[in-house]
Amino acid sequence: SRALEWIGDCFDNSLPFSLHVCEGALFLWLWCEGLPIRSAELYERLKQRGTLVVPGHHFFFGLDEPWRHAQECIRINYSQPETVVREGLRMIGDELSRCYQGR
Repeated sequence: SRALEWIGDCFDNSLPFSLHVCEGALFLWLWCEGLPIRSAELYERLKQRGTLVVPGHHFFFGLDEPWRHAQECIRINYSQPETVVREGLRMIGDELSRCYQGR
């Protein structure tokens, strides 16, 4: 998808992130390995900036033990117009940079 290209434009390439395989849905799963905050806090920070994502922990229910990965993922919907998606990705990339820099 074009959203994958836009992430390359909007994210600092030094950020420790990866994307789960996109299988034709209208969203991407972004994994931020070693994310210094929980995905729910990242959601709140992005919401304050006008960008909505879904924290990953909502999708990891029923686990017998806590799994850090569940707190390091967010779901990003890219079904909006290009300008909206690009701006959202730019904000996500910026906020992730802030997180990893301890801000």
